[in-house]
Amino acid sequence: MLIEPLLEIRDVSKTFPQPRTLLEVLARQPKRTLHALRGVSLMLRPGETLGIVGESGCGKSTLGRCLAGLHTPEGGEILWRRQPLSDIRRADRSRRIQMVFQDPYSSLNPRMTIAQMLDEVLFVHAPSMSSAERRDRTDSLLQMVGLSPGLKNRLPHAFSGGQRQRISIARALALEPEVLVADEPVSALDVSVQAQIINLLESLREKLGISIIFIAHDLNVVRHISHRVAVMYLGQIVETAATETLFGNPQHPYTQALLSAIPVPDPDIRSLQVGVQGELPDPLSPPPGCGFSTRCPFVMDKCEKPIPEFFDSGGEHHVRCIRAHSSTFSVPA
Repeated sequence: MLIEPLLEIRDVSKTFPQPRTLLEVLARQPKRTLHALRGVSLMLRPGETLGIVGESGCGKSTLGRCLAGLHTPEGGEILWRRQPLSDIRRADRSRRIQMVFQDPYSSLNPRMTIAQMLDEVLFVHAPSMSSAERRDRTDSLLQMVGLSPGLKNRLPHAFSGGQRQRISIARALALEPEVLVADEPVSALDVSVQAQIINLLESLREKLGISIIFIAHDLNVVRHISHRVAVMYLGQIVETAATETLFGNPQHPYTQALLSAIPVPDPDIRSLQVGVQGELPDPLSPPPGCGFSTRCPFVMDKCEKPIPEFFDSGGEHHVRCIRAHSSTFSVPA
């Protein structure tokens, strides 16, 4: 029996109008629009970690910001327990969904101590708490992320990158959210520190029962922490599956290319490189139909027609590829 989704994303789109240069204005060229998200559909279950991977500029962070309420989608809908997220008050939404940003330094106020930052969150969103209760909650949050409460009166610059990210996680957990959107939370950290933060997130998920949307470039990290993985390309989800299914049997050509690029630690073993032709298309003018059609080694005429629907290959493995609808569909090993 499948668990009812906690969060559902249905056909969400997001665009950003681009300012014109002086030459474009003089030439009376129309304004162009960046298509950041194009019909994205996903779901997140309670207690689950969903990894989202893809190249820079594919729309991963934009999707995370839409979920956290920092961007407003133009199309589609986001549902929270079957209820439109837009119908939920902003204050209540922030209690349910919190975000951890990529750069742990720029996301913290350099002029406020850690105690002041955590106290501010509680003061605004939990006005019924007394100052003593807020102090106790601050100490508890720091201990929860592996920091000593004795450090709370220091400014952010006094901490290492890993410690600052722990502080960011503590601030995100202050309101006891049910969903944590982690946008590249370890990409700015040393490898050894990355492992500590990943282990911390896993521990918090198990202890608190929260769900995590984990956005990252590092496929090995995503494989380690995620229950399911969604692959994004040019503002679209092209494949979703359980982690081991996706890594063991990738069906979309783009997913194949990503996985084949993972370095193999043994120099005597060479992985099969799946070639990708050409350059990433301009998101200001995405190709019609499948966004990957301009680079796919298996492209057909049908790929340049309307965007293909998701194909369910079984076991909740979905792929957005016209070849998947064919009875002769096969993926090279």
